[in-house]
Amino acid sequence: MTGPLLRAKHFYLPLVLAAVTLSADFDYTVTNTNFTVSQPSALAGVDETYLYNYDRLRLRGDYRQEGFFATFIGDGVNYLGEDYVTSYSFDYVREQKSDTAFKTETRFYDYERGMAYAKLYRLYGGYSDASNRVALGLQNITMGVGRIWTPTNLFNPRNTYALEPDETFGVAALSYTRYLDTTSQLTVVASQKADRSFKYAAIYKTFLEFADVGFDLVRSDETFMAGYELEANLADTGIEIRSEGAYITNNSVNVYHQDTNTTQKEDVAFFQGLVGADYGFENGVTVVFEALYSSKKFAYNEILPNIDSEILPTLVYSQFYMGTTLSYAFNLFLDGSLVYIESFNELNSRFVSPALTYTLNDYNTFTLGAMLQNGPSGSEFGMFGNSYYLRYSLSF
Repeated sequence: MTGPLLRAKHFYLPLVLAAVTLSADFDYTVTNTNFTVSQPSALAGVDETYLYNYDRLRLRGDYRQEGFFATFIGDGVNYLGEDYVTSYSFDYVREQKSDTAFKTETRFYDYERGMAYAKLYRLYGGYSDASNRVALGLQNITMGVGRIWTPTNLFNPRNTYALEPDETFGVAALSYTRYLDTTSQLTVVASQKADRSFKYAAIYKTFLEFADVGFDLVRSDETFMAGYELEANLADTGIEIRSEGAYITNNSVNVYHQDTNTTQKEDVAFFQGLVGADYGFENGVTVVFEALYSSKKFAYNEILPNIDSEILPTLVYSQFYMGTTLSYAFNLFLDGSLVYIESFNELNSRFVSPALTYTLNDYNTFTLGAMLQNGPSGSEFGMFGNSYYLRYSLSF
């Protein structure tokens, strides 16, 4: 999302001297990502649009010495736009926090027309060799094979409907992977949540002649998830097919009862799964298709009170979705992409996100994009308006 990154050869002199002494490699990148956004209210039925500027200055450092590694990613974030930072929509942004026992953000500093804060995005270190990989710290836990949805990922799920889908909160965890042989591996994870309780996961992946297969387990005080992953090539067609599914139970979901107009915490259990396929054409067009099914759906006034739930990404409005993404490189400098998602419900609705990216050089990229939501009043995507943005990324 931030454009090409330039690998620098030098850092501050003391760190360079230390790295040379230890025969280690240290790389750093600095990226500034700036959005000018026209965005509707995040509250359903509120007819307001905000024009604001969002800027993120990101510093990343990667250290390696033989099998040891460490990564730091820190952000300075600024929102400029008085109407937006004083709105309920921005209150929703401020309420989103990492599910960790320590704070990863400073407080928001209010100035005349905007707000700014600093954020620790990733901070982890560990060791890896041909048979093992161990990492400790604020990191990303990868689960699932979906490109649009990932029902098995209850740690760092991407949000396709967000301005930056892959920008996810880090997980404070200890993860260990054992490479059992050339085709099999076992990963175990222990993470600590904001309430200081723990969430655990086990992920086993192997190759079974025709496909890469995985089995996933996640357990916490509130949630149990058992899932699978499947990825394979369809004969010699060049088509990659995949499937992913999860059986999820949770004992503290806020469920809305229409007859009494009340919300109560209850146990829920449901299955959610997808099938998908990818294909790259010779002319440079790449197509991704996915269909998502959920045995249970949730109303808007049920999802909103569950903003802090660890299964929030799986609380969906519809039982069935179909989505596709298209990408095409027009030339060396110009790329286009399109996301289309149809929500099948009592009232069908759709989400469409086109984007055009121009790469000026190794340091500068520009993206013009939109997030269009269309459908009848009261439908999933008919409740909200359209967003438009211009993104500029500078890397050095």
